[in-house]
Amino acid sequence: MGFLIHGEWHDKWRDSEAKDGSFVRPDAKIRNWITATGEPGPSGDGGFKAEANRYHLYIANSCPWAHRAVIFRHLKGLEDIISVSVVNAISGADGWTFEAGHGVVPDPEFGAAFLYEIYQQSDSTYTGQVTVPTLWDKAQKKLVSNESGEIIRMFNSAFDDIGATEGDYYPEKLRAEIDAVNELVYGAVNNGVYRVGFAISQQAYEEAYGNLFAALDQLEERLARQTFLVGEQLTEADWRLFTTLVRFDYVYYGAFRCNKRRIVDYPHLWRFVRQLYAMPGIADTTDVWSIKAHYYASGKLLKQTQIVPLGPEIDFLSELPK
Repeated sequence: MGFLIHGEWHDKWRDSEAKDGSFVRPDAKIRNWITATGEPGPSGDGGFKAEANRYHLYIANSCPWAHRAVIFRHLKGLEDIISVSVVNAISGADGWTFEAGHGVVPDPEFGAAFLYEIYQQSDSTYTGQVTVPTLWDKAQKKLVSNESGEIIRMFNSAFDDIGATEGDYYPEKLRAEIDAVNELVYGAVNNGVYRVGFAISQQAYEEAYGNLFAALDQLEERLARQTFLVGEQLTEADWRLFTTLVRFDYVYYGAFRCNKRRIVDYPHLWRFVRQLYAMPGIADTTDVWSIKAHYYASGKLLKQTQIVPLGPEIDFLSELPK
């Protein structure tokens, strides 16, 4: 089918590799915006007005990109405004499915067996990425967006006049700093773990590995000085990092060979991820079984290579406890 599984694998997965063996994540193609009055957003078409019970969110509990959207749906109190379906954590040759299993919430729109069927309902000629999160317009029977960073910004503000919970996680006065932090986190950490895990040359692996841990060191230093990534105010930057960190020790450290250090070995990053996890309702959005099942049980997700892991780093000569 050639359908991409949340940017990680598809049956022509070499289309997502550079010549040097690096993993290259394709850009999301569906980039419309829900706005308060239905006017066009920064990209795509207009006509997507914020209305209760009009939009439906498709997610995977395993996926960090979808987890962002679930968290913002919760933070903004949109559970009764935006409905949700959950695909099976274990994906196969035809991508995400609604096969009965742990945590699955079936598709109420078409009774779809596969997520790609939703895309085809919107556009019968569609052959691009089939990803989570995917946001669907029930009124127009059309896809709104499959770009997670933009979906969370819609959730952050578009529904404020129709009952969303107060709170602005992308305040105008902090946007420049939030965007700068997001750029570091996305390139080296959010996408960086995949550049490590899906590299098919030793050189590409080692470069991505170095960038990942250099960024984690930089973020550790930043959090040594302040509570959150942008000072003392919780912003979208924190949640965008959180969904990768909460998965790191479970799957990226081992399955993706990101094994220099665990997050638990970073005092300030570990404090940060535990602090966010403990916030009301966040633990309920974090499905550890699905996270592990997807990365370790999905067919062909991890291609066997001859890459030699660089870690973990173990100091057997450190002073013994007395």
